[in-house]
Amino acid sequence: MHSHAQGVIAVKPDETLPIAHLGRHPNLRESVTESLTAAIISGALKEGTLYSAPMLGAAFGVSATPVREAMMDLARQGLVETVKNKGFRITQITDQELDEITEIRLLIEPPIVGRVAGKIPAEGYPRLRLMADDIVSAAKEGDLTEFLAVDRQFHAAILEYFGNARLVELATSLRARTRLYGIQSLSESHKLDESAREHHLIVDLLEAGDAKAAEQMMYRHISHARGLWATGQETTRRD
Repeated sequence: MHSHAQGVIAVKPDETLPIAHLGRHPNLRESVTESLTAAIISGALKEGTLYSAPMLGAAFGVSATPVREAMMDLARQGLVETVKNKGFRITQITDQELDEITEIRLLIEPPIVGRVAGKIPAEGYPRLRLMADDIVSAAKEGDLTEFLAVDRQFHAAILEYFGNARLVELATSLRARTRLYGIQSLSESHKLDESAREHHLIVDLLEAGDAKAAEQMMYRHISHARGLWATGQETTRRD
């Protein structure tokens, strides 16, 4: 399990941060937000650590302005806390909180997936399969920012067919607050590819109208968030 440091840790100005240079993007704020979210979820940016906008901007190869804008968005999601005149501190999440987040997701998402099985219009499946393809490609390329972004879009797209916008918002928020500290090592060892391919299985079961199997697959898939993806090792959850 990930150990949580006590107090606030400040990053040295000359320290190299483990985040990728962004280059040129049409929507810079969105790109910075996605990259920061992925860095927080994967643990590349450490919990309890204080980061300044200029430092993060230098790491991304952008100005401090889009970083500040992105951080304010993440603060509203509860991923970071603002520290006046200093920067942003990555919110700490305890193991108990991660367990509780996973339990809530397991209570919400698998049953909903079972209920929409066979009810998604035919024209919706090409879009879901395209996203599933993009998730697998991102996993193979080791692009965790793209992997986590499209993974979130994929699951939100399925839940949207249930017709409850608040539920989609809640599930997406819980997904963003989940920490996946083992996902980097899984990506480097190419073990993330297998989990990525589960998205295609989910689409197949939905299109076949197999509600029970779709629900079970989604339960297994989400359980990775507290097992395989969180620690790099598979664990068995109690029902």
